[in-house]
Formats: sequence, C-alpha cells, structure tokens
Amino acid sequence: MSEPAIVLGPNQYGKAEVRVVKVTRDSARHEIDDLNVTSQLRGDFAAAHLVGDNAHVVPTDTQKNTIFAFARDGIGTPEAFLLRLADHFVSSFEWVTGGRWAAERFAWQRIEVDGAPHDHAFVRSGHEVRTAVVVADGADRHVIAGLRDLTVMKSTGSGFEAYPHDRYTTLAETHDRILATDVSARWRYARADVDFDARFASVRAMVLEAFAEGYSPGLQATLFAMGRRVLEAHDDIAEIRFSMPNNHHFVVDLSPFGLDNPNEVFHAADRPYGLIEAAVVREGVASPAAAWEGIAGFC
Repeated sequence: MSEPAIVLGPNQYGKAEVRVVKVTRDSARHEIDDLNVTSQLRGDFAAAHLVGDNAHVVPTDTQKNTIFAFARDGIGTPEAFLLRLADHFVSSFEWVTGGRWAAERFAWQRIEVDGAPHDHAFVRSGHEVRTAVVVADGADRHVIAGLRDLTVMKSTGSGFEAYPHDRYTTLAETHDRILATDVSARWRYARADVDFDARFASVRAMVLEAFAEGYSPGLQATLFAMGRRVLEAHDDIAEIRFSMPNNHHFVVDLSPFGLDNPNEVFHAADRPYGLIEAAVVREGVASPAAAWEGIAGFC
C-alpha cells in the first residue's frame, strides 16, 4: 500500500498583537481607545507554502499599517472596527476568502482632580479586558464579543456538598465558603446590527448580578445561571461560553496558636485550581464551527 500524499492543510497568517492607541482630540476633553489587534487572512495561499510564490501574500506589515490607517478615522466599538477590517481585506484581494480579526480593549478612567474628572489625564482601570473576534467566511460574518480577567468574590452564600467520596477524598464538605473566580466569557451574536457597547455593558452587569445573587451550590451552577440570564434577556445573542477557575480559599487552622477561626482567616491558593468551562446555548440552534475556529482554549 502506498503512503498517502503530503498536502497542505488549513492555514492562515497575519500580523499579531498590533497595539494601537487612538486619541480623539475634537474638543478639549480627549477620549482614548486602546486596542491590541490581530489580523489573520484565509484564502488561496497554497503557492506560498508549496513553491515559495508570494504573489498572493499580503504582507503582514501591510496588515499592520491598515490597522493604524483605519484607526485614523476612529475606532468606535472593537466589534465594529474588526468588521471594517474584515470587509476591507475580503473585498480588496480576490484570493482572500475570509479571515479572523481579534481585539483586546484596555480600559482607562479619567483621573479626578479637585473632585472632577480630568480632560486628558487617565489611569488604567483594573485587570479586566474586553475582547472581540470577527470571523469572515465568504459573505458570512461571525461576531464574538467577550471579556477576560473579571475577578469576582463572594464571602458567603456558597458551599460544596454531596459529592462522591473515595479513598483519596480529603476535602471537607461545607455550606459556607468563599467563592472566587476570574471570569472569561465569549458570546456569539446572532446578527451584526447590534449596539455592541450597550450589549457589552448589559452582559457584564448580568454576569455580575447572577454571580452575586442567591446561594451557589457550586461554580458549575453559578456559571449556568450567568449564561441563562444573558440568553433570556437578549435574543440577539446566540450562545455564551465561560472559562472560570475556582480560586480556592482555605480556612487556616489557628488552633496551634490558641485561636479560633470562624471562617474569617483564609489562605488564598493560586494553584492548583479547579477549572470550570461550559457553553450555555439555545436548544436546537447550531453553533457554526467557523465562528470559533482559532480561538485558543475553551473560550
């Protein structure tokens, strides 16, 4: 039996992590957009791989320059900015049939001086990052919004009980524990004509509310409650995915020092950690594989 031929498989290329900062100066009160943008093209690039023919290779430097040039006209929402880039590359080069454009948005807050927000001085706010991905597949556009590193904690209102025990189980059951996690979430829009800023703010608020409210019997139940609340409120969101570590807090034994510890002093362990991941979807609604292709990890 002859060996199978060696052929080129799926491929893409582009410029990764282009840091672009746009300052809008149309008044004395400036606005800042701070993005980390990645552009990746898909299409007919076989000759470049197989025979070194670069006739179809739009330089990654050109992709970088395009990002900067488009920023000159304003960025707006990261989703809208990526849609503009996708439309440009697919329409400008006939052999580019699609691609994947991703952005991270870093938030800045105005510094307060004498109790008033300053017009042009800012401070980076927290560790949370807004994310966006646009995938072009021919005429189709898939828009996936999200966030990562949204660190949350509730000091009570959570427990973990009634799980299987075997000879290796040492974890004690509890009905009162700290629940803490770093939320990473991505949600896919059912269409592209959405007020992306308003939806992002709404989804973020609902995720936080669902985390805070009620008793949590486990991080899995909390994750599903977050996703269900978002999908029930917004019919233009087709599905939402979460990746959430369980940031363990263990009660410290203070008895060697003659002290009690009524759930007040904890050791925050950074590793190992539980990792809870799931998608919350609408029954009977298929998830297009092309939309999620190339997204590392679960979400």
